[in-house]
Amino acid sequence: MPTLTVDGKEVTVEPGATVLQACEEAGAEIPRFCYHERLSIAGNCRMCLVEMEKAPKPVASCAMPAGDGMVIHTNTETVKKAREGVMEFLLINHPLDCPICDQGGECDLQDQAMAYGRGSSRFDENKRAVEEKYMGPLVKTVMTRCIHCMRCVRFSSEIAGVDDMGAVGRGEDTEITTYLEKAIASELSGNVIDLCPVGALTSKPYAFTARSWELRKTETVDVHDAVGSNIRVDTRGREVMRVLPRLNEDVNEEWLSDKGRFSYDGLKRQRLDRPYVRTNGKLAPATWDEAFAAIAGKLAGLDGSKIGAIAGDLACTESMKAAKDLMTALGSTNMDCRQDGAALDPSCRASYLFNTTIAGIEEADACLLIGTNPRHEAALINARLRKRWLAGGFPIASVGPDADLTYKVDHLGDGTETLSQLASGHHPFIETLKNAERPMLIVGQGALARTDGAAVLAAARKIAEDTGMIADGWNGFNVLHTAAARVGGLDIGFVPGEGGKGTNAILEGAAGGGIDVVWLLGADEIDTGRLGDAFVIYLGSHGDAGAHRADVILPGAAYTEKNATWVNTEGRVQMGYRAAFPPGDAREDWTIVRALSAAVGHTLPYDSLPQLRAAMAQDAAHLADADVIATGNWGTFGLSGDMAAEPFVSPVSDYYMTNPICRASATMAQCSAEIGDHSEKATGTDG
Repeated sequence: MPTLTVDGKEVTVEPGATVLQACEEAGAEIPRFCYHERLSIAGNCRMCLVEMEKAPKPVASCAMPAGDGMVIHTNTETVKKAREGVMEFLLINHPLDCPICDQGGECDLQDQAMAYGRGSSRFDENKRAVEEKYMGPLVKTVMTRCIHCMRCVRFSSEIAGVDDMGAVGRGEDTEITTYLEKAIASELSGNVIDLCPVGALTSKPYAFTARSWELRKTETVDVHDAVGSNIRVDTRGREVMRVLPRLNEDVNEEWLSDKGRFSYDGLKRQRLDRPYVRTNGKLAPATWDEAFAAIAGKLAGLDGSKIGAIAGDLACTESMKAAKDLMTALGSTNMDCRQDGAALDPSCRASYLFNTTIAGIEEADACLLIGTNPRHEAALINARLRKRWLAGGFPIASVGPDADLTYKVDHLGDGTETLSQLASGHHPFIETLKNAERPMLIVGQGALARTDGAAVLAAARKIAEDTGMIADGWNGFNVLHTAAARVGGLDIGFVPGEGGKGTNAILEGAAGGGIDVVWLLGADEIDTGRLGDAFVIYLGSHGDAGAHRADVILPGAAYTEKNATWVNTEGRVQMGYRAAFPPGDAREDWTIVRALSAAVGHTLPYDSLPQLRAAMAQDAAHLADADVIATGNWGTFGLSGDMAAEPFVSPVSDYYMTNPICRASATMAQCSAEIGDHSEKATGTDG
């Protein structure tokens, strides 16, 4: 391990570390624009110059490998003069339009010009101007500000895995572009905004709406997929102005999917802000008392077997716990948090978790995908898979949709015929898995939300057991969820009780007259046409499919408007916090259920959030431990049997339109029209 002397302080670093990293280890601050610890080294900006003894000139510390015995100086007059010169060159063509730039107040160029610049320029010639580039509905460009650090280009090709961005021209004529000036075809494109150290790439939806110092910042959790990305929600008054990623190495690193970043405008459109009751076939505004009275009148004297409840993808764990307790008090065991009908087994926690963990992907050495397209179902897990694939020694094969996942995948087949060959050990890829030290497989909801889902689950379990995926310190069996609510619902037991009905049985009962009342807890992805003549109660935040069919609407809070518990696909318990208040008469979901329970004569035994969470911990003790993954015990799950011949299909047909918030978002609608799957083969020259 090399040992260096930095500003008189001796420091030892890992082999392969750079001088810049050694300087930071010694506590010296090194300015930089092009260097980023998650990207390859470019050495473009030269802002990180330091003085090295016996070197003829200052060296770029980001590109210089740390060597044993090096003596580095970071604060000499030579270094100061070099950095001032670099900053002067960078500002030669920069437009200095900080007063109108959305990066103002958060700009690396501003900060470093103040700290390391010389305060004046000797450049009197005309400044260069660069024509703006079109990069889609999400990324706004002012390319005259660009300093050619190439962070955006490196992110696109290395992390996102798309080659849409690059540079044309040479020297002063270099320009960053998408070549054909089309939208960036990546689910992670918004991260180039965070990476850009100047105001060349900014958020188009956020443009000219607020300044960073005006905003109140709340750290919470994203719910647009089951990854549980850590985010920061910035609000002004009651309005969400933007969403940014937070650093969490175990979950999303420092990245965020475009859906989680840009769909926030859907939080203020099509909102439910008052109760409604259907009278004479039409929904009319009502008071809370009138809505509760209508529900109580319908439930009066009704047998519990005639009542069913379905939780949607965005339901928080607290609301599902309260709903479960109320259903139990009403004598009903007809409830399900699996609104897609997925054959997940709640009796064995390991059977429905991403057991490898998201960070654990980087330790695996072979992977089998079954009925999943992780690029659309969990973009940040797909980025982890690509990261591991780039490191080498990680063969990946898939059974299911043949899609571009941004890394090389050996497509074995479309459906159950190939899966049966793998489960019986008669497929060559089985040997690859057996020879791997830490093999893994990922089962998607497209494979489980079928009539033969239980048989598919059993086949996947058999593959895992036969290939040595289940061992001490390693569990390579993974279920990739698409719903933020799903794992939490399974943990607390929001599933059919003894003799109870699941989602499909509830819908069949409603259509056939066996179920008289159906409670939809934000369930909008079901076929509402199957609800028949049932009395439908809808508790949710948006006027989506479930609200259109409802007989009583109870306005709930969106994920940014409540303190709630979320459990991600790997079983990590995370806390979301309220960034704004719900609109109008809308309330936090669990408080609505608690008030309704009193109105129907079955008052629930908790009056505060801590009391409710204590009750949740009685159902599942691990829910009391935030940011901790409670591993599940391995067991037998799934049902052996015949599998249908139909090919596996990803449950996400349009990445930008997967839940009520996204469907209410104008930004997501524009992305769907321009970047969605239906236009995947289009070129930038198409009208």
